[in-house]
Amino acid sequence: MRMPQPASGPVASGAAAPDTSGGDVAATGSTPAGTGAASAGAMPADSLSADSLAAGPQPADAAPAGMLKGSTPGRQWILAAMTAMVGGTLRRNWIASLLVAGGIVMRVITEYAYHPAILYIDTLKYLYDAWPGSDPILYKVPLKMILSLGGTLGTVEFIQHVIGILMAITIYALIVRRGGARWLGAIAMAPVLFDGYQLQAEAMIMPDIWFEALIVAGLAVMLWRPRPTLQMLVLGSLLLGGSVGLRQVGEIFIGPILVLVLVLGGGFIKVLTNVTAVVVAFVLAIALYMGASKVLTGHFRISESSSSLTYGRLASVVDCATLNVPAQARLLCPTKLEQAKGPDWLEHALNGPLRSLSRKLPPALAADPSVRAKIVSEFNHAVELQQPFRVVKAVLRDSIKLFAVFRKTDVGDTPIWRWQFHGYFPTFSQYVTTAYSPALHREAIFIKLPEKRAKPLAASYGGAPQVNVTLAKFLRAYQLNGGYAPGPFLALCTLLGLAGSLLLFWRRRLTEAGGHLAIACLAFFVTGVAVIGMSDVFEFSWRYQLPALVTLPVAGALGAAVVMDAVRKRRTPQATQPVKDRAPKLAAPAQ
Repeated sequence: MRMPQPASGPVASGAAAPDTSGGDVAATGSTPAGTGAASAGAMPADSLSADSLAAGPQPADAAPAGMLKGSTPGRQWILAAMTAMVGGTLRRNWIASLLVAGGIVMRVITEYAYHPAILYIDTLKYLYDAWPGSDPILYKVPLKMILSLGGTLGTVEFIQHVIGILMAITIYALIVRRGGARWLGAIAMAPVLFDGYQLQAEAMIMPDIWFEALIVAGLAVMLWRPRPTLQMLVLGSLLLGGSVGLRQVGEIFIGPILVLVLVLGGGFIKVLTNVTAVVVAFVLAIALYMGASKVLTGHFRISESSSSLTYGRLASVVDCATLNVPAQARLLCPTKLEQAKGPDWLEHALNGPLRSLSRKLPPALAADPSVRAKIVSEFNHAVELQQPFRVVKAVLRDSIKLFAVFRKTDVGDTPIWRWQFHGYFPTFSQYVTTAYSPALHREAIFIKLPEKRAKPLAASYGGAPQVNVTLAKFLRAYQLNGGYAPGPFLALCTLLGLAGSLLLFWRRRLTEAGGHLAIACLAFFVTGVAVIGMSDVFEFSWRYQLPALVTLPVAGALGAAVVMDAVRKRRTPQATQPVKDRAPKLAAPAQ
């Protein structure tokens, strides 16, 4: 077997990544160890009684069939019972079991392909506190906890792969528990297990997988029972509210939570109680995160970039020739060439209108961050109020990209190569590079923080960059040649989710079980549409489409189950109510 070679690769600055199909660019050193694993839930095994009956009567001092001579009978019986239960579960859920096994294999390949893990520009925010306040920081909690316990970035990647497997199993279990067919549950879990962009996100030191996990966990808790208790609704709201600490777009989840509580019904008092409880729980989760942010950063906030979150989107569509804004806000107007670079560039480029605003203001105003935030807010509000149709048109245009047959980078989009595998250790502009370190006498990952010199990645984080070129090329070929959830499939899931949600409002067409399926369908459908739609309001990025994998296929599978329930009920002849006969007259007594 070929041993890995020293990693190297082009420094990416935003242009399309070069073709990595040729040339063995790798890293020296041993490949990292670590695999993902998952276990299925256990079910009672009926095969035990059959086995014991087949064995026939045995002497009192003889060990039961299947036990080792001299072993403790009780312990061996428990082991045999557990083995039979697991085997029975795997047999009953054989499709899902095969899919999970395949998902584990893909994650083992991914874990061994890159060491210690894939780093992105934003990874520096969580490892080194770069650009404080630009994003929520809750991801630092599990990240620093794992590292403080002796783990490396490879350990973080391993845990994220395990989370991916557990999300898939949870999705399957929830659909089956709600009454959906097992094959539908298997279809819903497949995108999480095999989507190449999902695998790449799990290998990257970024909070996206944890954000997905809180979506799945929050909805699963609230939908685990047909009639969730108040405690389950509160716990689910806490989980979904906590997602705001990973991505600020999680604020939108209060909408789906309220929709779910309203359709659950139960009378005015119960609905009012549930609404109050989930709102308080959701707000409490955000407040707890902001309190933690106060301790960690000294600021009681989600992030300080709230005013600039929408600037990129609005600046990319604005017609400044007809925009009526104060002179200072007009400094934020981009040129046509700058607009063509898209929302991501407009928001983050150091020489863009937003980041260079302070240099254009008088020194007295430039020194006050609140003045800058006020000017950006004035510009944003002016575009929203004066040119709303331009904004809506751009958001809708980006929203349908998720359903495209092929995934590519359109003009102005964040480059898709950032979320793809490569045959070399990925590097990003000046911030994450690889080079030989004379001090370490080996290849090293160099980290460049703002206004500081580049330094090698700490050895405790995982050491030298390593790439197994064979595995990396396999992952790249898999991802670029259809190894992702197809756009038409996601479109079909969206339509089925919509159909299943609408049937909820014609419950007379559904059985009681169908009604429970429709409620779950509505919850996942509204959640998926809300989080993807709100993400597209800010900017389109294939990274921000990942939550679709844990919501839309689930909504589609549940929607298909609801439609099938409605069809079955319509075809089932309704039992006619018997007409009560009049009581027979008593016979007259004999004369």
